[in-house]
Amino acid sequence: MTTTPGRSQDVLDVLMSEHREVEALLKELRAATDLTQRRELADQIIAQLVRHSVAEEAYVYPVVRDYLPNGPEAVEHDMEEHDELEHILKELEGLEPDDPAFDEVTLELQTTLAHHIAEEEAQQFPALRAAAPEAELVELVEKVQRIETLAPTRAHPNAPNSELFHKLVGPGVGLVDRLRDSLSGRLAS
Repeated sequence: MTTTPGRSQDVLDVLMSEHREVEALLKELRAATDLTQRRELADQIIAQLVRHSVAEEAYVYPVVRDYLPNGPEAVEHDMEEHDELEHILKELEGLEPDDPAFDEVTLELQTTLAHHIAEEEAQQFPALRAAAPEAELVELVEKVQRIETLAPTRAHPNAPNSELFHKLVGPGVGLVDRLRDSLSGRLAS
Protein backbone atom coordinates (compact mmCIF):
# COMPACT_ATOMS: atom_id res chain seq x y z
CA MET A 1 0.00 0.00 0.00
CA THR A 2 1.45 3.36 -1.01
CA THR A 3 0.76 6.40 1.09
CA THR A 4 1.98 9.95 0.78
CA PRO A 5 5.17 10.54 2.79
CA GLY A 6 4.27 11.80 6.26
CA ARG A 7 0.75 10.38 6.08
CA SER A 8 -0.32 7.18 7.83
CA GLN A 9 -2.31 4.49 6.05
CA ASP A 10 -5.96 5.35 6.44
CA VAL A 11 -9.26 3.63 5.75
CA LEU A 12 -9.41 5.08 2.24
CA ASP A 13 -6.08 3.43 1.39
CA VAL A 14 -7.50 0.12 2.63
CA LEU A 15 -10.71 0.51 0.61
CA MET A 16 -8.79 1.40 -2.55
CA SER A 17 -6.56 -1.64 -2.06
CA GLU A 18 -9.69 -3.79 -1.77
CA HIS A 19 -10.98 -2.20 -4.99
CA ARG A 20 -7.79 -3.29 -6.80
CA GLU A 21 -8.10 -6.83 -5.39
CA VAL A 22 -11.68 -7.22 -6.61
CA GLU A 23 -10.85 -5.73 -10.02
CA ALA A 24 -8.03 -8.28 -10.37
CA LEU A 25 -10.35 -11.13 -9.36
CA LEU A 26 -12.96 -9.98 -11.88
CA LYS A 27 -10.32 -9.89 -14.62
CA GLU A 28 -9.21 -13.38 -13.63
CA LEU A 29 -12.83 -14.60 -13.61
CA ARG A 30 -13.55 -13.17 -17.05
CA ALA A 31 -10.47 -14.99 -18.43
CA ALA A 32 -11.03 -18.31 -16.64
CA THR A 33 -12.40 -21.28 -18.56
CA ASP A 34 -12.37 -23.97 -15.86
CA LEU A 35 -15.89 -24.15 -14.40
CA THR A 36 -14.75 -24.95 -10.86
CA GLN A 37 -12.29 -22.04 -10.90
CA ARG A 38 -14.98 -19.70 -12.27
CA ARG A 39 -17.36 -20.66 -9.43
CA GLU A 40 -14.67 -20.25 -6.80
CA LEU A 41 -13.64 -16.84 -8.16
CA ALA A 42 -17.26 -15.68 -8.34
CA ASP A 43 -17.85 -16.78 -4.74
CA GLN A 44 -14.69 -15.03 -3.60
CA ILE A 45 -15.73 -11.81 -5.39
CA ILE A 46 -19.21 -11.97 -3.88
CA ALA A 47 -17.83 -12.46 -0.36
CA GLN A 48 -15.25 -9.69 -0.70
CA LEU A 49 -17.72 -7.18 -2.11
CA VAL A 50 -20.36 -7.94 0.51
CA ARG A 51 -17.83 -7.52 3.33
CA HIS A 52 -16.45 -4.34 1.73
CA SER A 53 -19.94 -2.85 1.39
CA VAL A 54 -20.84 -3.70 4.98
CA ALA A 55 -17.66 -1.99 6.21
CA GLU A 56 -18.34 1.13 4.15
CA GLU A 57 -21.95 1.33 5.29
CA ALA A 58 -21.13 0.73 8.96
CA TYR A 59 -18.10 2.99 9.37
CA VAL A 60 -17.19 5.06 6.31
CA TYR A 61 -20.58 6.41 5.28
CA PRO A 62 -21.27 7.92 8.71
CA VAL A 63 -18.01 9.87 8.33
CA VAL A 64 -18.97 10.92 4.79
CA ARG A 65 -22.33 12.09 6.13
CA ASP A 66 -20.65 14.08 8.92
CA TYR A 67 -17.80 15.75 7.06
CA LEU A 68 -18.82 16.35 3.45
CA PRO A 69 -21.14 19.26 2.61
CA ASN A 70 -23.17 16.94 0.38
CA GLY A 71 -22.61 13.98 2.73
CA PRO A 72 -26.20 12.82 3.16
CA GLU A 73 -26.83 12.96 -0.59
CA ALA A 74 -23.53 11.22 -1.37
CA VAL A 75 -24.32 8.42 1.07
CA GLU A 76 -27.81 8.01 -0.36
CA HIS A 77 -26.32 7.72 -3.86
CA ASP A 78 -23.71 5.21 -2.68
CA MET A 79 -26.35 3.14 -0.88
CA GLU A 80 -28.42 2.98 -4.07
CA GLU A 81 -25.36 1.74 -5.95
CA HIS A 82 -24.62 -0.82 -3.22
CA ASP A 83 -28.20 -2.03 -3.47
CA GLU A 84 -27.83 -2.42 -7.24
CA LEU A 85 -24.54 -4.28 -6.78
CA GLU A 86 -26.05 -6.55 -4.14
CA HIS A 87 -28.84 -7.59 -6.51
CA ILE A 88 -26.26 -8.37 -9.20
CA LEU A 89 -24.20 -10.38 -6.68
CA LYS A 90 -27.29 -12.36 -5.63
CA GLU A 91 -28.04 -13.13 -9.27
CA LEU A 92 -24.43 -14.22 -9.89
CA GLU A 93 -24.52 -16.43 -6.79
CA GLY A 94 -27.49 -18.32 -8.23
CA LEU A 95 -25.97 -18.98 -11.66
CA GLU A 96 -23.88 -21.92 -12.73
CA PRO A 97 -20.60 -20.96 -14.43
CA ASP A 98 -21.60 -22.72 -17.67
CA ASP A 99 -24.86 -20.75 -17.92
CA PRO A 100 -24.60 -18.12 -20.70
CA ALA A 101 -26.12 -15.59 -18.26
CA PHE A 102 -23.10 -16.06 -15.95
CA ASP A 103 -20.86 -14.07 -18.32
CA GLU A 104 -23.54 -11.43 -18.87
CA VAL A 105 -24.03 -10.92 -15.13
CA THR A 106 -20.26 -10.89 -14.54
CA LEU A 107 -19.88 -8.16 -17.17
CA GLU A 108 -22.77 -6.21 -15.61
CA LEU A 109 -21.07 -6.51 -12.22
CA GLN A 110 -17.73 -5.37 -13.63
CA THR A 111 -19.31 -2.34 -15.35
CA THR A 112 -21.44 -1.29 -12.39
CA LEU A 113 -18.57 -1.74 -9.96
CA ALA A 114 -16.15 0.23 -12.17
CA HIS A 115 -18.57 3.17 -12.17
CA HIS A 116 -18.98 3.03 -8.38
CA ILE A 117 -15.23 2.79 -7.75
CA ALA A 118 -14.45 5.63 -10.17
CA GLU A 119 -16.88 7.95 -8.38
CA GLU A 120 -15.57 7.05 -4.94
CA GLU A 121 -11.91 7.34 -5.82
CA ALA A 122 -12.09 10.45 -8.03
CA GLN A 123 -14.54 12.49 -5.97
CA GLN A 124 -15.60 11.19 -2.60
CA PHE A 125 -12.36 9.81 -1.18
CA PRO A 126 -10.23 12.91 -1.96
CA ALA A 127 -12.96 15.18 -0.54
CA LEU A 128 -13.22 13.04 2.58
CA ARG A 129 -9.47 12.95 3.06
CA ALA A 130 -9.41 16.76 2.84
CA ALA A 131 -12.36 17.27 5.21
CA ALA A 132 -12.10 14.57 7.90
CA PRO A 133 -9.40 14.47 10.57
CA GLU A 134 -6.53 12.20 9.54
CA ALA A 135 -6.57 10.50 12.94
CA GLU A 136 -10.21 9.52 12.49
CA LEU A 137 -9.56 8.02 9.05
CA VAL A 138 -6.56 6.11 10.43
CA GLU A 139 -8.60 4.87 13.41
CA LEU A 140 -11.24 3.48 11.05
CA VAL A 141 -8.77 0.99 9.54
CA GLU A 142 -9.04 -1.34 12.54
CA LYS A 143 -12.84 -1.01 12.75
CA VAL A 144 -13.28 -1.75 9.05
CA GLN A 145 -10.96 -4.74 9.16
CA ARG A 146 -12.71 -6.10 12.25
CA ILE A 147 -16.23 -5.84 10.81
CA GLU A 148 -15.08 -7.43 7.55
CA THR A 149 -14.09 -10.57 9.48
CA LEU A 150 -17.61 -10.79 10.96
CA ALA A 151 -19.66 -9.58 7.98
CA PRO A 152 -21.83 -11.79 5.78
CA THR A 153 -20.20 -13.57 2.83
CA ARG A 154 -23.33 -13.75 0.70
CA ALA A 155 -25.54 -11.08 -0.79
CA HIS A 156 -28.71 -10.31 1.16
CA PRO A 157 -30.45 -7.71 -1.02
CA ASN A 158 -33.58 -7.64 1.14
CA ALA A 159 -31.70 -6.91 4.37
CA PRO A 160 -31.39 -3.30 5.52
CA ASN A 161 -28.22 -1.49 4.47
CA SER A 162 -27.85 0.51 7.63
CA GLU A 163 -25.05 1.19 10.08
CA LEU A 164 -27.09 -0.16 12.99
CA PHE A 165 -28.11 -3.36 11.19
CA HIS A 166 -24.53 -4.09 10.12
CA LYS A 167 -23.15 -3.54 13.61
CA LEU A 168 -25.84 -5.40 15.57
CA VAL A 169 -27.31 -8.07 13.30
CA GLY A 170 -24.65 -8.38 10.59
CA PRO A 171 -22.25 -10.51 12.66
CA GLY A 172 -25.01 -13.08 13.24
CA VAL A 173 -25.87 -13.14 9.54
CA GLY A 174 -22.15 -13.47 8.81
CA LEU A 175 -21.89 -16.44 11.17
CA VAL A 176 -24.77 -18.18 9.41
CA ASP A 177 -23.21 -17.43 6.00
CA ARG A 178 -19.83 -18.83 7.05
CA LEU A 179 -21.57 -21.95 8.42
CA ARG A 180 -23.41 -22.36 5.10
CA ASP A 181 -20.13 -21.83 3.25
CA SER A 182 -18.43 -24.50 5.36
CA LEU A 183 -21.23 -27.04 4.97
CA SER A 184 -21.52 -26.50 1.21
CA GLY A 185 -17.79 -26.41 0.57
CA ARG A 186 -18.11 -22.89 -0.86
CA LEU A 187 -14.83 -21.02 -0.92
CA ALA A 188 -15.54 -17.47 0.17
CA SER A 189 -12.18 -16.39 1.55
